[in-house]
Amino acid sequence: MPHILFVCTANICRSPVAEGILRQRLESQFMDGWTVGSAGTWVEQERGASQNSVLVLEERGIDISDHVARTVTGEMLRDADLILCMETGHAEALMAEFPETRGKVYMLSQMVGRRHDVADPYGLPLEDYQHMAAEVEQLIDEALPRIRELASDNARRRWGVRD
Repeated sequence: MPHILFVCTANICRSPVAEGILRQRLESQFMDGWTVGSAGTWVEQERGASQNSVLVLEERGIDISDHVARTVTGEMLRDADLILCMETGHAEALMAEFPETRGKVYMLSQMVGRRHDVADPYGLPLEDYQHMAAEVEQLIDEALPRIRELASDNARRRWGVRD
């Protein structure tokens, strides 16, 4: 089954929010067996999601209180069928350090035909987290058919399954 990985900087604000939202959307569509994870390009320490990220998802009925930040690894990237980054710098860094990821690394915004960064609300008031979560939610809702298609196609290729 397809595996999707969200990537941001510290894996405590944006990527856990995206992971929680996409996981909930897939579950609501009975898409059992899909794996959704997240990681950061610069995780200083293992810690939970930021309190404001937890709060904005609680408002949506999504629980990420057990999230633990982790640093992106080559193994995670290899196992993922689709890697969705929050910033241009994240995508460029992954493709430079792991050239084999080309073709499966995108900006989340690219899934809806745009190319812009999702602003990092770290250290800002709850309102900024609410704006970030609303943007991520809108992008995922709009992009869900494209996300499912790309992840499924890449999973079939990875496992050598022909149509």
